[in-house]
Amino acid sequence: METSLILKPEFWSDGGVWVAQPEDCEEGSTLADFASHQLQAKDWCFFQTSGSEGIRKWVGLTKESMLISARAVSAHFDITERDHWLLALPIHHVGGFGVLARSFVSGSRVTKLEGKWDAAEFARRCKEVEATLASLVPTQVFDLVAAKLSAPESIRVVMVGGGAMSRDVELAALKLGWPVRRTYGMTETASQVASQTTEDGEMEVLPIWELSTDDAGVLTVRGEALAKGYAVLEAEQWCWEPISAETGLRTRDRVHLWQDDARQFLRFVDRETNTVKILGELVALGPIQERVEVLRLEMGLHADDAAVCDVPDARKEARLVLVVSGMSGSDAGRLQKGLNETLRPFERVEDVRRVDLIPRSDLGKPLLEELRRQL
Repeated sequence: METSLILKPEFWSDGGVWVAQPEDCEEGSTLADFASHQLQAKDWCFFQTSGSEGIRKWVGLTKESMLISARAVSAHFDITERDHWLLALPIHHVGGFGVLARSFVSGSRVTKLEGKWDAAEFARRCKEVEATLASLVPTQVFDLVAAKLSAPESIRVVMVGGGAMSRDVELAALKLGWPVRRTYGMTETASQVASQTTEDGEMEVLPIWELSTDDAGVLTVRGEALAKGYAVLEAEQWCWEPISAETGLRTRDRVHLWQDDARQFLRFVDRETNTVKILGELVALGPIQERVEVLRLEMGLHADDAAVCDVPDARKEARLVLVVSGMSGSDAGRLQKGLNETLRPFERVEDVRRVDLIPRSDLGKPLLEELRRQL
Protein backbone atom coordinates (compact mmCIF):
# COMPACT_ATOMS: atom_id res chain seq x y z
CA MET A 1 0.00 0.00 0.00
CA GLU A 2 1.16 3.54 -0.74
CA THR A 3 2.35 5.55 2.25
CA SER A 4 -0.03 8.40 1.42
CA LEU A 5 -3.10 6.13 1.72
CA ILE A 6 -2.29 5.20 5.33
CA LEU A 7 -2.16 8.90 6.20
CA LYS A 8 -5.79 9.39 5.13
CA PRO A 9 -8.68 9.16 7.64
CA GLU A 10 -10.60 6.62 5.56
CA PHE A 11 -7.82 4.02 5.95
CA TRP A 12 -8.40 3.94 9.70
CA SER A 13 -12.16 3.43 9.55
CA ASP A 14 -12.93 1.56 6.32
CA GLY A 15 -13.70 -1.68 8.17
CA GLY A 16 -11.15 -3.60 6.14
CA VAL A 17 -8.27 -5.91 7.03
CA TRP A 18 -4.81 -4.75 5.97
CA VAL A 19 -1.91 -7.20 5.78
CA ALA A 20 1.54 -5.63 6.02
CA GLN A 21 3.03 -7.87 3.39
CA PRO A 22 6.64 -7.73 2.14
CA GLU A 23 7.17 -8.18 -1.58
CA ASP A 24 8.43 -11.77 -1.27
CA CYS A 25 5.36 -12.99 0.66
CA GLU A 26 2.20 -14.41 -0.92
CA GLU A 27 0.12 -15.11 2.20
CA GLY A 28 -1.65 -11.76 2.41
CA SER A 29 -4.81 -12.40 0.43
CA THR A 30 -5.66 -15.68 2.16
CA LEU A 31 -4.88 -14.18 5.57
CA ALA A 32 -7.15 -11.19 4.95
CA ASP A 33 -9.94 -13.56 3.88
CA PHE A 34 -9.44 -15.74 6.98
CA ALA A 35 -9.48 -12.72 9.30
CA SER A 36 -12.56 -11.19 7.70
CA HIS A 37 -14.67 -14.35 7.57
CA GLN A 38 -13.42 -16.61 10.38
CA LEU A 39 -12.41 -13.97 12.93
CA GLN A 40 -15.01 -11.37 11.89
CA ALA A 41 -12.20 -8.82 12.03
CA LYS A 42 -12.90 -5.20 11.12
CA ASP A 43 -10.23 -2.49 11.00
CA TRP A 44 -7.37 -4.84 11.77
CA CYS A 45 -3.73 -4.88 10.66
CA PHE A 46 -1.45 -7.93 10.49
CA PHE A 47 2.33 -7.83 10.81
CA GLN A 48 4.85 -10.65 10.67
CA THR A 49 6.84 -11.13 13.83
CA SER A 50 10.43 -9.96 13.44
CA GLY A 51 12.09 -12.18 16.05
CA SER A 52 15.19 -14.30 15.52
CA GLU A 53 13.73 -17.71 16.49
CA GLY A 54 12.42 -18.52 13.01
CA ILE A 55 8.77 -19.05 14.00
CA ARG A 56 6.59 -17.49 11.31
CA LYS A 57 3.52 -15.83 12.81
CA TRP A 58 1.30 -12.90 11.91
CA VAL A 59 0.35 -10.56 14.75
CA GLY A 60 -3.20 -9.23 14.63
CA LEU A 61 -3.62 -5.65 15.87
CA THR A 62 -6.69 -3.45 15.61
CA LYS A 63 -6.21 -0.13 13.89
CA GLU A 64 -7.43 1.52 17.08
CA SER A 65 -4.61 -0.14 19.03
CA MET A 66 -2.13 1.34 16.54
CA LEU A 67 -3.64 4.79 17.11
CA ILE A 68 -3.59 4.37 20.90
CA SER A 69 0.11 3.58 20.69
CA ALA A 70 0.73 6.45 18.27
CA ARG A 71 -0.95 8.96 20.58
CA ALA A 72 1.06 7.74 23.57
CA VAL A 73 4.38 7.94 21.72
CA SER A 74 3.51 11.36 20.29
CA ALA A 75 2.72 12.68 23.78
CA HIS A 76 5.91 11.14 25.19
CA PHE A 77 8.10 12.91 22.63
CA ASP A 78 5.93 16.02 22.24
CA ILE A 79 5.36 15.35 18.53
CA THR A 80 3.27 18.06 16.83
CA GLU A 81 2.38 19.36 13.38
CA ARG A 82 5.69 21.27 13.40
CA ASP A 83 7.64 18.01 13.16
CA HIS A 84 8.88 16.28 10.01
CA TRP A 85 9.70 12.56 9.87
CA LEU A 86 12.24 10.95 7.58
CA LEU A 87 10.88 7.42 7.22
CA ALA A 88 13.75 4.93 6.84
CA LEU A 89 12.01 1.71 7.94
CA PRO A 90 9.76 -0.53 5.84
CA ILE A 91 6.06 -0.06 6.56
CA HIS A 92 5.48 -3.82 6.55
CA HIS A 93 7.17 -3.75 9.96
CA VAL A 94 5.39 -2.20 12.91
CA GLY A 95 8.28 0.26 13.44
CA GLY A 96 7.84 1.84 10.02
CA PHE A 97 4.05 1.68 10.13
CA GLY A 98 4.13 3.29 13.58
CA VAL A 99 5.80 6.37 12.08
CA LEU A 100 2.82 6.81 9.74
CA ALA A 101 0.34 6.33 12.59
CA ARG A 102 2.13 8.98 14.67
CA SER A 103 2.15 11.32 11.70
CA PHE A 104 -1.59 10.81 11.28
CA VAL A 105 -2.50 11.54 14.92
CA SER A 106 -0.07 14.47 15.33
CA GLY A 107 -0.35 16.14 11.94
CA SER A 108 3.42 15.90 11.45
CA ARG A 109 4.82 15.53 7.93
CA VAL A 110 6.55 12.45 6.49
CA THR A 111 9.20 12.09 3.80
CA LYS A 112 10.00 8.51 2.80
CA LEU A 113 13.62 7.56 2.18
CA GLU A 114 13.52 5.80 -1.18
CA GLY A 115 15.62 2.84 -2.27
CA LYS A 116 17.89 0.55 -0.31
CA TRP A 117 19.18 1.79 3.03
CA ASP A 118 22.25 3.99 2.65
CA ALA A 119 23.60 5.87 5.66
CA ALA A 120 25.09 8.74 3.64
CA GLU A 121 21.84 9.22 1.71
CA PHE A 122 19.87 9.18 4.96
CA ALA A 123 22.06 11.91 6.46
CA ARG A 124 21.88 13.96 3.26
CA ARG A 125 18.08 13.72 3.05
CA CYS A 126 17.74 14.56 6.74
CA LYS A 127 19.53 17.84 6.08
CA GLU A 128 17.75 18.49 2.78
CA VAL A 129 14.18 18.14 4.13
CA GLU A 130 15.09 19.51 7.58
CA ALA A 131 13.80 16.40 9.30
CA THR A 132 13.20 16.65 13.03
CA LEU A 133 12.35 12.99 13.74
CA ALA A 134 13.42 9.53 12.64
CA SER A 135 13.02 5.95 13.80
CA LEU A 136 15.96 3.60 13.21
CA VAL A 137 17.21 0.15 14.22
CA PRO A 138 20.64 -0.35 15.87
CA THR A 139 22.20 -1.58 12.61
CA GLN A 140 21.37 1.71 10.93
CA VAL A 141 22.83 3.71 13.81
CA PHE A 142 25.96 1.56 13.54
CA ASP A 143 26.23 2.50 9.85
CA LEU A 144 25.94 6.22 10.61
CA VAL A 145 28.68 5.95 13.22
CA ALA A 146 30.93 3.78 11.02
CA ALA A 147 30.71 6.36 8.24
CA LYS A 148 31.33 9.20 10.74
CA LEU A 149 28.28 11.08 9.49
CA SER A 150 27.27 14.11 11.52
CA ALA A 151 23.64 14.88 12.24
CA PRO A 152 21.94 17.96 10.77
CA GLU A 153 20.91 20.70 13.17
CA SER A 154 17.20 20.11 12.50
CA ILE A 155 17.02 16.60 13.95
CA ARG A 156 15.77 16.54 17.54
CA VAL A 157 14.97 12.85 18.23
CA VAL A 158 16.08 9.56 16.67
CA MET A 159 14.12 6.70 18.22
CA VAL A 160 16.09 3.45 18.20
CA GLY A 161 14.28 0.14 18.56
CA GLY A 162 13.99 -3.33 17.09
CA GLY A 163 16.97 -4.60 19.10
CA ALA A 164 19.55 -3.64 21.69
CA MET A 165 21.90 -0.77 20.87
CA SER A 166 25.33 -1.08 22.46
CA ARG A 167 26.40 1.73 24.77
CA ASP A 168 29.56 2.36 22.74
CA VAL A 169 27.62 2.85 19.51
CA GLU A 170 25.11 5.03 21.36
CA LEU A 171 27.84 7.31 22.73
CA ALA A 172 29.53 7.53 19.33
CA ALA A 173 26.20 8.52 17.72
CA LEU A 174 25.58 11.17 20.37
CA LYS A 175 29.07 12.56 19.78
CA LEU A 176 28.22 12.95 16.09
CA GLY A 177 25.11 14.90 17.06
CA TRP A 178 22.51 12.18 16.50
CA PRO A 179 20.01 12.52 19.40
CA VAL A 180 19.42 8.77 19.72
CA ARG A 181 16.88 7.60 22.27
CA ARG A 182 16.52 3.94 23.25
CA THR A 183 13.07 2.43 22.93
CA TYR A 184 11.67 -0.93 23.96
CA GLY A 185 8.68 -2.53 22.30
CA MET A 186 7.53 -5.36 20.07
CA THR A 187 5.14 -6.08 17.24
CA GLU A 188 2.52 -7.33 19.73
CA THR A 189 2.44 -3.93 21.49
CA ALA A 190 1.89 -1.91 18.29
CA SER A 191 5.27 -0.22 18.84
CA GLN A 192 6.81 1.20 22.00
CA VAL A 193 6.32 0.09 25.59
CA ALA A 194 9.04 2.29 27.10
CA SER A 195 11.50 4.87 25.81
CA GLN A 196 14.04 7.50 26.77
CA THR A 197 13.32 11.19 26.46
CA THR A 198 16.83 12.41 27.40
CA GLU A 199 20.19 11.02 26.34
CA ASP A 200 21.28 10.12 29.87
CA GLY A 201 17.87 9.01 31.14
CA GLU A 202 16.29 5.62 31.65
CA MET A 203 13.45 4.24 29.51
CA GLU A 204 10.13 5.37 30.97
CA VAL A 205 7.10 3.12 30.57
CA LEU A 206 4.30 4.73 28.56
CA PRO A 207 1.14 5.21 30.66
CA ILE A 208 -0.98 2.97 28.38
CA TRP A 209 0.84 -0.14 29.67
CA GLU A 210 0.53 -2.27 32.80
CA LEU A 211 3.73 -4.30 33.29
CA SER A 212 4.76 -7.02 35.70
CA THR A 213 7.57 -9.58 36.00
CA ASP A 214 7.76 -13.10 37.44
CA ASP A 215 10.44 -14.45 39.78
CA ALA A 216 12.82 -14.88 36.83
CA GLY A 217 12.30 -11.29 35.71
CA VAL A 218 10.33 -12.25 32.58
CA LEU A 219 7.98 -9.48 31.49
CA THR A 220 4.20 -9.68 31.07
CA VAL A 221 2.43 -6.84 29.22
CA ARG A 222 -1.20 -5.72 29.47
CA GLY A 223 -2.90 -2.75 27.86
CA GLU A 224 -5.41 -1.45 25.33
CA ALA A 225 -2.85 -1.43 22.50
CA LEU A 226 -1.99 -5.12 22.92
CA ALA A 227 -2.46 -7.44 19.94
CA LYS A 228 -5.51 -9.69 19.71
CA GLY A 229 -3.48 -12.78 18.83
CA TYR A 230 -1.48 -14.66 16.20
CA ALA A 231 -2.46 -16.10 12.83
CA VAL A 232 -0.35 -19.12 11.92
CA LEU A 233 -0.37 -21.01 8.63
CA GLU A 234 -0.13 -24.75 9.26
CA ALA A 235 -0.54 -27.34 6.47
CA GLU A 236 -2.09 -24.63 4.27
CA GLN A 237 -4.72 -23.89 6.92
CA TRP A 238 -4.86 -20.72 8.99
CA CYS A 239 -5.05 -21.16 12.77
CA TRP A 240 -5.71 -18.53 15.41
CA GLU A 241 -3.86 -18.21 18.73
CA PRO A 242 -5.61 -15.55 20.85
CA ILE A 243 -3.85 -13.33 23.37
CA SER A 244 -5.91 -12.87 26.53
CA ALA A 245 -6.52 -9.23 27.35
CA GLU A 246 -7.00 -10.19 31.00
CA THR A 247 -3.82 -12.21 31.54
CA GLY A 248 -1.79 -10.26 28.99
CA LEU A 249 1.21 -11.38 26.96
CA ARG A 250 4.08 -13.15 28.67
CA THR A 251 7.08 -12.07 26.64
CA ARG A 252 10.43 -13.84 26.38
CA ASP A 253 12.30 -10.80 27.69
CA ARG A 254 13.89 -10.40 31.09
CA VAL A 255 13.67 -6.83 32.31
CA HIS A 256 14.16 -4.80 35.46
CA LEU A 257 11.19 -2.61 36.48
CA TRP A 258 11.14 0.08 39.13
CA GLN A 259 8.93 2.92 40.27
CA ASP A 260 9.82 6.57 40.88
CA ASP A 261 6.74 8.27 42.34
CA ALA A 262 4.04 7.86 39.68
CA ARG A 263 6.47 6.99 36.90
CA GLN A 264 7.60 3.47 36.02
CA PHE A 265 10.91 2.67 34.34
CA LEU A 266 12.22 -0.36 32.45
CA ARG A 267 15.70 -1.66 31.73
CA PHE A 268 16.12 -4.55 29.31
CA VAL A 269 18.30 -7.38 30.66
CA ASP A 270 18.24 -10.20 28.09
CA ARG A 271 15.97 -12.47 26.13
CA GLU A 272 14.82 -15.71 27.69
CA THR A 273 15.10 -17.64 24.40
CA ASN A 274 18.40 -16.02 23.43
CA THR A 275 20.37 -17.89 26.07
CA VAL A 276 22.35 -21.11 25.89
CA LYS A 277 23.80 -23.33 28.59
CA ILE A 278 27.56 -23.96 28.55
CA LEU A 279 29.11 -26.11 31.30
CA GLY A 280 25.96 -25.56 33.35
CA GLU A 281 26.15 -21.76 33.04
CA LEU A 282 23.50 -19.69 31.25
CA VAL A 283 25.04 -17.47 28.60
CA ALA A 284 23.11 -14.58 27.01
CA LEU A 285 24.01 -14.19 23.33
CA GLY A 286 22.60 -10.66 22.99
CA PRO A 287 25.32 -8.81 24.95
CA ILE A 288 28.03 -10.83 23.18
CA GLN A 289 26.61 -9.86 19.78
CA GLU A 290 26.58 -6.22 20.94
CA ARG A 291 30.30 -6.54 21.73
CA VAL A 292 30.92 -7.97 18.25
CA GLU A 293 29.32 -4.88 16.70
CA VAL A 294 31.42 -2.55 18.85
CA LEU A 295 34.66 -4.36 17.95
CA ARG A 296 33.79 -4.28 14.24
CA LEU A 297 33.45 -0.52 14.58
CA GLU A 298 36.68 -0.07 16.54
CA MET A 299 38.67 -2.31 14.18
CA GLY A 300 37.29 -0.81 10.98
CA LEU A 301 35.57 -4.07 9.97
CA HIS A 302 32.13 -2.59 9.31
CA ALA A 303 32.28 -3.51 5.61
CA ASP A 304 32.25 -7.21 6.56
CA ASP A 305 29.76 -9.07 8.72
CA ALA A 306 30.06 -11.19 11.86
CA ALA A 307 27.81 -12.90 14.39
CA VAL A 308 28.15 -15.17 17.39
CA CYS A 309 26.24 -18.43 17.32
CA ASP A 310 26.04 -21.55 19.47
CA VAL A 311 26.68 -25.06 18.18
CA PRO A 312 26.15 -28.36 20.03
CA ASP A 313 29.04 -29.77 22.05
CA ALA A 314 29.07 -33.29 23.52
CA ARG A 315 31.01 -32.23 26.59
CA LYS A 316 29.83 -28.68 27.25
CA GLU A 317 26.23 -28.92 25.92
CA ALA A 318 27.05 -25.99 23.62
CA ARG A 319 29.95 -23.81 22.61
CA LEU A 320 30.21 -20.48 20.86
CA VAL A 321 31.63 -19.88 17.41
CA LEU A 322 32.32 -16.66 15.52
CA VAL A 323 30.62 -16.70 12.13
CA VAL A 324 32.05 -14.29 9.55
CA SER A 325 31.19 -13.25 6.03
CA GLY A 326 33.55 -11.43 3.67
CA MET A 327 36.31 -11.13 6.28
CA SER A 328 39.97 -12.05 5.89
CA GLY A 329 41.51 -14.67 8.14
CA SER A 330 43.68 -12.14 9.93
CA ASP A 331 40.76 -9.80 10.58
CA ALA A 332 38.61 -12.68 11.83
CA GLY A 333 41.45 -13.67 14.15
CA ARG A 334 41.72 -10.12 15.49
CA LEU A 335 38.00 -10.00 16.09
CA GLN A 336 38.01 -13.38 17.84
CA LYS A 337 40.94 -12.34 20.05
CA GLY A 338 39.36 -9.01 20.97
CA LEU A 339 36.07 -10.68 21.76
CA ASN A 340 37.61 -13.38 23.97
CA GLU A 341 39.42 -10.74 26.01
CA THR A 342 36.03 -9.53 27.26
CA LEU A 343 34.34 -12.90 27.84
CA ARG A 344 34.29 -15.27 30.79
CA PRO A 345 36.33 -18.49 30.29
CA PHE A 346 33.34 -20.73 29.56
CA GLU A 347 31.93 -18.19 27.06
CA ARG A 348 35.03 -17.86 24.92
CA VAL A 349 34.73 -18.33 21.17
CA GLU A 350 36.74 -21.40 20.22
CA ASP A 351 36.79 -21.19 16.44
CA VAL A 352 35.71 -19.21 13.38
CA ARG A 353 33.22 -20.41 10.78
CA ARG A 354 32.65 -18.88 7.35
CA VAL A 355 29.41 -18.43 5.44
CA ASP A 356 28.62 -16.60 2.23
CA LEU A 357 26.06 -14.42 3.94
CA ILE A 358 24.95 -14.09 7.55
CA PRO A 359 21.13 -14.21 7.53
CA ARG A 360 19.57 -11.14 9.10
CA SER A 361 16.02 -9.88 9.42
CA ASP A 362 14.84 -6.69 7.73
CA LEU A 363 15.64 -4.95 11.00
CA GLY A 364 19.21 -6.24 11.07
CA LYS A 365 18.94 -8.99 13.69
CA PRO A 366 20.99 -12.15 13.09
CA LEU A 367 18.55 -14.98 12.35
CA LEU A 368 20.05 -17.55 14.69
CA GLU A 369 17.85 -20.50 13.78
CA GLU A 370 18.71 -20.10 10.10
CA LEU A 371 22.38 -19.59 10.94
CA ARG A 372 22.42 -22.74 13.08
CA ARG A 373 20.98 -24.69 10.15
CA GLN A 374 23.74 -23.35 7.89
CA LEU A 375 26.41 -24.42 10.35
